[in-house]
Amino acid sequence: MPWSQNYAALNNSIGLTALVVSIPIFFLFWALAVKRMKGYIAGVLTLAITLVDVVLVYKMPVGTALSASFLGIVNGLFPIAWIVIAAVFLYNLTVESGHFDIIKSSIATISDDRRIQALLVAFSFGAFLEGAAGFGAPVAISGAILIGLGFEPLYAAGLCLIANTAPVAFGAIGSPIIAAGSVTGLGDFVISQAVGRQLPFLSVLIPLYLIILMAGWKAAKEVLPAILVTGVSFAVAQWWSANYLGAYLPDIISSLTSLLATTVFLKFWKPKTVWRFPSEKKAVVNTTHYSTGEVIKAWSPFVILTVMVAVWGTPSFKNWVTKDLQWFVNIPHWPGLDGLVYKVSPIVTKSTVYAASYKWDFFAAGGTAILITAIISMFILGVSPAKAVSVFGKTLKQLVYPIITMGSVLGFAYLANYSGLSFTLGLMFASTGKAFPFLSPVLGWVGVFLTGSDTSANALFGKLQQVTAEQIGVNPVLTVAANSSGGVVGKMISPQSIAVAAAATSLVGKESDLFRFTVKHSLIFLVIVSIMIGLQAYVVPEMIPTVASVLK
Repeated sequence: MPWSQNYAALNNSIGLTALVVSIPIFFLFWALAVKRMKGYIAGVLTLAITLVDVVLVYKMPVGTALSASFLGIVNGLFPIAWIVIAAVFLYNLTVESGHFDIIKSSIATISDDRRIQALLVAFSFGAFLEGAAGFGAPVAISGAILIGLGFEPLYAAGLCLIANTAPVAFGAIGSPIIAAGSVTGLGDFVISQAVGRQLPFLSVLIPLYLIILMAGWKAAKEVLPAILVTGVSFAVAQWWSANYLGAYLPDIISSLTSLLATTVFLKFWKPKTVWRFPSEKKAVVNTTHYSTGEVIKAWSPFVILTVMVAVWGTPSFKNWVTKDLQWFVNIPHWPGLDGLVYKVSPIVTKSTVYAASYKWDFFAAGGTAILITAIISMFILGVSPAKAVSVFGKTLKQLVYPIITMGSVLGFAYLANYSGLSFTLGLMFASTGKAFPFLSPVLGWVGVFLTGSDTSANALFGKLQQVTAEQIGVNPVLTVAANSSGGVVGKMISPQSIAVAAAATSLVGKESDLFRFTVKHSLIFLVIVSIMIGLQAYVVPEMIPTVASVLK
C-alpha cells in the first residue's frame, strides 16, 4: 500500500518531529562516546531503535520500513564491505609473503620519522586512494600500512580518518560533486570551482593539525617545513585543478603533487631528531640492504593497485562495463519498497515516488579492482593459491564484526532516507533564515554522518540547500558547495568510516575509542567550515562563482 512521507508528523511541527526522530542519532552518539559500546552492537541497536521510531512517529508501514533497512544492509555489504575485505586481504598477503618488511625499510629510507610517515601515507597517499577509489579504500589501506610501519593502532586509524577530510569532496573521481550538480541542475563544474575555493584552506591546515595531534606542538614545529610543503603543494594543486579542470581530477593531481613535492624536499632536508611514539621500544635500525628489484617487487601490489583503481575510476571504463559487458547484479524494483514511498512538498514540488532499486556493478566496483590486484600480487609475491585461500579465510574471520557494523549502519541510513527522517532534519536547518549559510555545512555534516558518504549527502540535501539559499537571497552555489565541504568533516565520525578504520587497524570492538578520538576534531573543523561559509555568504560573496559567471 502506498505511503507518503510526512516531515512534520507530530503536531504539524518540524521542530518537534525532528527532536523525536533524532533519538536514534543521540543514542548512537551516546553508545559510542559515553557507553563505549562495541560498534556492531551500537549499530544493530541503532537500527532497531530507528525502526520503532519511524513506525511510531511517521506511521511508516512495518513491512516498508523493514524492506528499506534490508536494502541498506545489502548496500553495506556490496559494495562497501567488499572494498574493505579486498583491501585488508591485499595487505595481509603482503605481510604473509614477508615483503612488507621491505616496504617498511624503503619508507624508512625516505624517513623513519613517524611524523613524516604520517604526512606521506595518511595524508598524501590516502588522498590518492580517495580520489581513485573512495568508499573506505583510503582509510583501510593507509591505516593498514601505518600499522605495519609500527604506528599505534588508535593513532593509525584516527590519523587516517582525519587526514581523509581534505580529499573527500572530490573522491571516487569527483562523485560527490557530480551528484550535487545532478540533483541541483547547477552543473558539476561551478560546484567544483566553489568547493575548490573552500577546501584548500583545510588542506593547508590538516597536515599541521595531524602532527600536532600526534606529537604535540613542539615536535610539529621541528618538521614545520615538511608540513608546509605537503599541505601547501596539495592545496595549490587542489585549487587549480578544481577551478580549471573540474571535479574529476583534483584528488589525483593534488595527492601526486603533494607526494612528489614532499619526497623531493626530503632529499634535501631532514628533521633534527627522529620522532617515535613514547610507547615504542628503542628503534632497531634495519641494516638489511635490499636491491632495487626487491624493493620494486615488494611495492608492486600497491603500484598495480594504483593503476587498477585509476583505470576502474574512469567514466569510460565504467560505461564499458555497464553498457557493453553488462556485468552487474540488478534488481530494478526492490520488493516491498519500490513504488510504495512518496516524497512530498516541500522536498519536491509535487508528490513523487521514491524509487527503490539495487544495482551492484560487481566488476566495475572498487573492491573488485583491489581483489584483482591481490590475485595478481599473489603470483608476484610467491604466495601459493592454498596459502592465499587461507589468508582470505583469516581476513573474513577478522572482519566479521566490522561487516555487521557496516550493514547495520547502512540499514539505518537507508531507513532514515525512505522514512523521511533525513528530510525532517534538513527542513529544520532550512528554517533558520539568514543564519542558514552558517548552518548549511552542518546539514552536510549530518548527511555524511547518516549515510557515510559525501555523495549520498549531496544527493540527499543538495536541492534543499539550493532552494533555501534562493529564498534568503544567497548564492545557491555557495550553500550546495557548503553541503559537500561540511560533509567532509563528518566523514571521520561516520559509523561506516569508523567500522572500516577499526577493521583495518585491529581495533574491532574498540570503535567507541576511535569515535571518541575523532569526534572533537570533527566538531572543531565543522566550526571552522561554518565560519568560512558565513564569511563567503555575507563578507566576501564575490569569492564564490555564480552559474551566470561560469556561462559567460
